[in-house]
Amino acid sequence: MSCILHIDTSTDACSVAVSQDGANIFHDERLEGPQHAQVIGGMVEEALSFTDNHAIPFDAVAVSSGPGSYTGLRIGASIAKGVCYGRNLRLISIPTLELMCVPVLLGREELPEDALLCPMIDARRMEVYTALYNRALKPIKETSAMIIEPDAFAEELEQHPVYFFGNGSDKCQDTITHPNAHFISGIQPLAKWMGPLAEKKHVREEFEDVAYFEPFYLKEFVAKKSKDLLKREE
Repeated sequence: MSCILHIDTSTDACSVAVSQDGANIFHDERLEGPQHAQVIGGMVEEALSFTDNHAIPFDAVAVSSGPGSYTGLRIGASIAKGVCYGRNLRLISIPTLELMCVPVLLGREELPEDALLCPMIDARRMEVYTALYNRALKPIKETSAMIIEPDAFAEELEQHPVYFFGNGSDKCQDTITHPNAHFISGIQPLAKWMGPLAEKKHVREEFEDVAYFEPFYLKEFVAKKSKDLLKREE
């Protein structure tokens, strides 16, 4: 039996959960806005107290690895590392966009077999962080920063129903108007959805190096943008 502490601070929401064998036994959420630094420590302490009072030993800590708010992700990673060091636990990273697919898969039995899932995190203006997955959560398009234009995902929309969700999808409804485009509201990354993904990584022993883990992909996005700007200037 595995017990995993889950932490998500990737967007305005701040959440903590505890799962045992993939099923939630504790969760706490703050959805009012980005106040991670003020509340995450107390939320994690409450989760630790819950398991200690029930004599349930932790096996690992899972943290949302982005993309998302750079400050929020750094706070979440720091807290997760602190717990790992303090309790000698393994660290698991969960891609935020993949995490967002979990409530869609669990809550919509009518999804067509060939449906594609497109989580989106707002990156201001008409840009989003996004990826594309099939129903087995196999990446069809890897995580990237993308400017949404009318022909976005045109090829995929011609062949599949595509479900868009997340706080970045709201501003895309007037731009992506293909009949195969479907928009789901109210989906955000929360720690309570991490259980199945973290349990799979725990079984496969896919752990991070606690000392060196950080959200590298954000740096990669910034580096790519810088290169693109330099090319345009040339």
